[in-house]
Amino acid sequence: MQDALLALTRYWTERGCVVVQPYNTEVGAGTLNPATVLRVLGPEPWRVSYVEPSVRPDDARYGENPNRLQTHTQFQVILKPDPGNPQELYLGSLAALGIDVRAHDVRFVEDNWASPALGAWGLGWEVWLDGLEITQFTYFQQAGGMSLDPVSVEITYGIERIMMALQGVSHFKDIAYAPGISYGEAFGQAEYEMSRYYLDDADVEANKRLFEEYASEARRMLDARLPVPAHNYVLKCSHTFNVLDARGAISTTERARAFARMRGLAREVSQLWAARREEQGHPLGLVEALPAAPKPTSFADVDGARTLLFEIGTEELPPHEVTRTTQAVREAVAAKLGATRLATGEVAAHGTPRRVVVVVPDVQPREPDAERTARGPRVSAAFDADGNPTKAAQGFARGQGVDVSELGRVVENGVEHVALTRTVAGRGAVEVLSGVLGEVVTELRAEKNMKWSDPKLSFTRPVRWLLALLGDTPVPVVASALASGTTTRVHRTADQPVVEVSSADGYREFLAGHGVVLSADDRRAEIVRRAQELAASVGGSVDLDGVLDEVTNLVEQPTPILGSFNADYLELPAQILTTVMRKHQRYLPVRAADGSLLPHFVAVANGEVDEDLVRAGNEAVLRARYEDAAFFWRADLRTPLETMKAGLDKLTFADKLGSMSDRSARIAALAERLAEVVGAGDDTLRRAGELAKFDLGSQMVIELSSLAGTMAREYAVRAGETPEVAQALYEMELPRSAGDATPASTAGALLSLGDRFDLLAGLFATGANPTGSSDPFGLRRAALGAVSVLRHFPELRAITLPAALELAAAGLPEGVALSDEALEGAREFAVRRYEQQLLDAGHDHRHVNAVLVLADAPAVADETLAELTALVGDEAFTALVAALQRVRRIVPAGTSGGYDPSALREPAELALHEALGSVKPDGEGLAAFVAAAAPLTGPVNRFFDDVLVMAEEPELRAARLGLLATIRDLAAPVLAWQELPS
Repeated sequence: MQDALLALTRYWTERGCVVVQPYNTEVGAGTLNPATVLRVLGPEPWRVSYVEPSVRPDDARYGENPNRLQTHTQFQVILKPDPGNPQELYLGSLAALGIDVRAHDVRFVEDNWASPALGAWGLGWEVWLDGLEITQFTYFQQAGGMSLDPVSVEITYGIERIMMALQGVSHFKDIAYAPGISYGEAFGQAEYEMSRYYLDDADVEANKRLFEEYASEARRMLDARLPVPAHNYVLKCSHTFNVLDARGAISTTERARAFARMRGLAREVSQLWAARREEQGHPLGLVEALPAAPKPTSFADVDGARTLLFEIGTEELPPHEVTRTTQAVREAVAAKLGATRLATGEVAAHGTPRRVVVVVPDVQPREPDAERTARGPRVSAAFDADGNPTKAAQGFARGQGVDVSELGRVVENGVEHVALTRTVAGRGAVEVLSGVLGEVVTELRAEKNMKWSDPKLSFTRPVRWLLALLGDTPVPVVASALASGTTTRVHRTADQPVVEVSSADGYREFLAGHGVVLSADDRRAEIVRRAQELAASVGGSVDLDGVLDEVTNLVEQPTPILGSFNADYLELPAQILTTVMRKHQRYLPVRAADGSLLPHFVAVANGEVDEDLVRAGNEAVLRARYEDAAFFWRADLRTPLETMKAGLDKLTFADKLGSMSDRSARIAALAERLAEVVGAGDDTLRRAGELAKFDLGSQMVIELSSLAGTMAREYAVRAGETPEVAQALYEMELPRSAGDATPASTAGALLSLGDRFDLLAGLFATGANPTGSSDPFGLRRAALGAVSVLRHFPELRAITLPAALELAAAGLPEGVALSDEALEGAREFAVRRYEQQLLDAGHDHRHVNAVLVLADAPAVADETLAELTALVGDEAFTALVAALQRVRRIVPAGTSGGYDPSALREPAELALHEALGSVKPDGEGLAAFVAAAAPLTGPVNRFFDDVLVMAEEPELRAARLGLLATIRDLAAPVLAWQELPS
């Protein structure tokens, strides 16, 4: 291992990095060393590399867990500014470690980083070596609450992980650290003893005193304008807090207070450091921004229709952004071309992790000429009685740069004007495309955007190259500092990673020849085909649920590989195994004919690799993951449920809303109150409420949060709880997403509703409701879940959205109130989710709008929608709708129902009064109302034919309007009739 550290140091030193030493106080990551967190601030260049022992008390495991250590070794690299090829430099460093990057599967998988305590964030990847995360690779965007310019590239190697993979050992203790000395022999004692200290023996009161002392000293150093010692004491604060946290000694209130204090100090340190460097005149100099690429000044001409090829080359995009960006670029190119006069064929686009490719056939060689007419003053004003031009005509001609004699005439709206008609020559296709494509790149945006070395471009990952050809003619495209060429980039490990492209035609086949499958559909089909073959070879079938789309967009050339694991791990609950496979590793599980798991999986590598080597690496990674899971499983089974539940006291929920323990108590109480509304309370609900969310305190769920509910059921059954209680605990987490299963039991449904309505009420009350695309607490998912449960349980229809929100509001902590405005906002928010559900299901938007008046009780709205759909086309119903809409149109807003029948005198209005009195629906719902109200149709129509509603006599007019308003009000609760087609 020491040789690896020396090799990395040598490699990066040769590439201009300063070597500094590990920091002399505990840090949780190499990022916190001032050589990173302070040096990334400001405009000075900086390249550094160093080894950093990173101390994380919460990861202490007494040296027993094969993959977790309280002190692990990071190798940290900072490249400031972004050199333009950091990924290629990184791959070179792996080669320096002796890793054959052609034989191994090395991939960049989306993993964004944020540290609220530091006011820092960045976008990037975790780097996988045969499925093992070995490096964090980040483009720093902000630190200390300050936006970074220039942007720094941070590369953080996990040395123990890399060495375990290279040396083929399954426990960190077995790493060969130096000749004849293992890692365990060198550091095993320290690992055990520091674990003892952090988990068992650290004096809580002493560490609390230390925290206060360190924070005070940091404050004193800031006041003295000494950012380096101030930062040192902030780090000591952070480590002391982590010690207390590992000891379980931090309450929710203390956690929030400590975080706020450290965050404030860290930001002040950053600001003071930047100010001090400026005062010193930035001793390391200033980074110069990349110059803008020169704008093209001439454009080639082409003959005949040609194919356009345009490629935007990037570093690895997040999988979901491959699909989104491909569609967005296609639409942008089509829209911009549509705004020109250049005739083309249909725009097509394809995407991979490293490129978005647009192909447009039949691009004509140039735009057609066009006539542009500039209209001037009226002829009567342009010439006097003798036909001489007036100043108006002369001014117009002068403005157009012509003599008056060159003006013509046009007639608009029957008025003759002087005018000038010019012929505007069409531009050549290359010129048109140059401008259009440059705009497309400049305007690229994603859900999360970042900066890199380019001074103006911003996108989800760096754009590194552009390729633009019209047939075999280059199209000059410029976007900020980036200019297009005639080359593309294929696999970084290819003999020739940059290749010349001679023609736009046949590009898909050209890329395929270099190992790049351009079409996502083709990549997906190949994954499915080969994975099914591999699964069949061991008597199983591949489970494609969950990650197929993501895997498709993680690779440019899919290479499915069959792997295996020890069948003993099948003793763990299947969902643990599949969660690890899918969430952590993006593997496809293999199942037997009966649906049970087989001890196999399919990994999808990228490109041509040594399949045996990659298989062995992925198997080792999964084995380590499963060993972790087995460790958590065994530890949790030894822990009483009440102890896990007590651990929720340490888990912060949200500002002003207390801990997860507080939240679980609110959920249980709300579920009981909801049960009272529908008379559904029982012992199952009571006991499940007592245990609500307990599994959030389990080691398994802390590690694999998506298993919440699943582990509650597993642990509850094994702890002797009834199957009904265990199932209710599982079901309270349902549905997890759109289309997911809903609870099957009433107790589970009530707990699920309690969970979601507490979330909605609490966060709307504190102003944390979603804005735009930001929804950090998953409120859209919560509202969708609540609506789904209410739709699935018609017997709970008495639990309306307003009623549930009011009951939830009653249980909020003291000082937190859900205002009427916020309650209505939360209700409307849930109604909009219901509306979208119906539209997504394909219902007519007019019918959806008609039933939304009933959406406070989604099950009632569902029943009404079904009845409405059945009535469509019925002549009597159509006539009734028309009559009721006629009523609504004539009655002024604000007119109250009710009238004096004795004031009526015309036969038609008396007949309508009599018909109205006979409307007595036999039951609830739309169908019952229609059956009862259908006899109103004729009398309503005759009323309008024979009666003047707006009579001159006030009493008569009021009676007639009141009669119609009564009919309106009778029908209003049933349906929004005005939304239906007339």
